[in-house]
Amino acid sequence: MTRPRISARISAISESATLAVDAKAKAMKAAGRPVIGFGAGEPDFPTPGYIVEAAVEACRNPRFHKYTPAGGLPELRQAIADKTLRDSGFRVEAAQVLVTNGGKQAVYEAFATLLDPGDEVLVVAPYWTTYPEAIKLAGGVQVDVVTDETTGYLASVEQLEEKLTDRTKVLLFVSPSNPTGAVYSPAQVEEIGRWALDKGLWVVTDEIYEHLVYGEAEFSSIATAVPELRDRVVVLNGVAKTYAMTGWRVGWLIGPSDVVKAATNLQSHATSNVSNVAQAAALAAVSGDLSAVAEMRTAFDRRRQTMVRMLNEIPGVVCPEPFGAFYAYPSVKALLGKEIRGRRPASSAELAELILEEAEVALVPGEAFGTPGYFRLSYSLGDDDLAEGVSRVAKLLSEAH
Repeated sequence: MTRPRISARISAISESATLAVDAKAKAMKAAGRPVIGFGAGEPDFPTPGYIVEAAVEACRNPRFHKYTPAGGLPELRQAIADKTLRDSGFRVEAAQVLVTNGGKQAVYEAFATLLDPGDEVLVVAPYWTTYPEAIKLAGGVQVDVVTDETTGYLASVEQLEEKLTDRTKVLLFVSPSNPTGAVYSPAQVEEIGRWALDKGLWVVTDEIYEHLVYGEAEFSSIATAVPELRDRVVVLNGVAKTYAMTGWRVGWLIGPSDVVKAATNLQSHATSNVSNVAQAAALAAVSGDLSAVAEMRTAFDRRRQTMVRMLNEIPGVVCPEPFGAFYAYPSVKALLGKEIRGRRPASSAELAELILEEAEVALVPGEAFGTPGYFRLSYSLGDDDLAEGVSRVAKLLSEAH
């Protein structure tokens, strides 16, 4: 009998659509094509100098040339606990913090620790591409709660209630959201948190974009809004977005002691400790002030307003105003099936491919985020490139008939 070369479990994992789009755009640029990429979700700013210097010093310290605790450097775990209290009002002990290899490992370990086969997770769609794969790997079942542009991509308690079954164990809560930029108000956060508490659910909350909110929007942690959830909430976060450190790969998971201990056991066998040099850099980041992110936020806000205005000027495109993160998520459903340069794209994936080929602009179709008919565009790129890229898209789509 011939057995499959790759396990069914791993064969079922999809490639990261956002990274795939970014890689294709970079390959085209390397071949000499003037591609502008809206795919990657990372700040276009360098990591602040004082953080880099902390890493340089760590390289010279023999202590960091050896294994350190799998759960993270003790001083970093304490600093993350202090930072969490400072930024969201959620008081935790250092022992409740697990330092991970980026936010993605924190996502995977949270679901691997909480889920048994068949357990259901409520996931608001559109959703970040990694959530489904992490849930699937853990044996869980994703249950989508679909939102759209008419509500600003915000889910209601009524929608969540409709999807609740006796197999539901976890609510995944994300605000600000990737890919939509949606931000729940403090009142909405509390309402959803109290609903989850009343239903006896665990809440996994991804707060990686906590400092990137704009206008009148306000970040609110569900762990703080509903203190009674303390024993059933897992907070995911990291330095990637706040401090422009996507490549340093430092994230963390905060939760009840038994969950953190179990997730640490998993990590001890999967990767052991996170790179000590990166942990030292993260220590400098979370221990410092937030002036670096304040400067980035000002630039992102300016770009956000420009992008949304330009997108909404394109016939057939509808883009709600995003109030967090650095993404816009316009609907292009009205353009599907129309003829553009001799082709009739029937899906947002086909339309994105056409835009890449004809306008040399890379963006991620909504299929990657569970809601076909949309695009995600990141505004974490220079002002000139942003304006040029959206102008190219507008010019091409204006030919639709």
